Amino acid sequence: MTTRTLSLGALALSAIACTAAMAQAQTQPMGDAAAKPAMEKCYGVSMAGKNDCAAGAGTTCAGTSKMDYQGNAWKYVPAGTCATLKTPKGMGSLMPIKS
Repeated sequence: MTTRTLSLGALALSAIACTAAMAQAQTQPMGDAAAKPAMEKCYGVSMAGKNDCAAGAGTTCAGTSKMDYQGNAWKYVPAGTCATLKTPKGMGSLMPIKS
């Protein structure tokens, strides 16, 4: 009888430990999601047809810029890097650039 009781007790403790471990794993962020850097919109740095959005009147959004480095088209870049991006038309901007 003692062996059976000890076995059932060990099984119950194992089940509790597994449940606690699973609950903790669900509350922690996944490795890939936590490693993503913050992003910001950077105007005037995308190539024609490679913008992420906002390409002005007559466009539908992503991939619709008509020329390289179009001032009203933006691309997502890592936060803090936009103003350091140099293009043949000048630096990247956090605000739309008049073309």
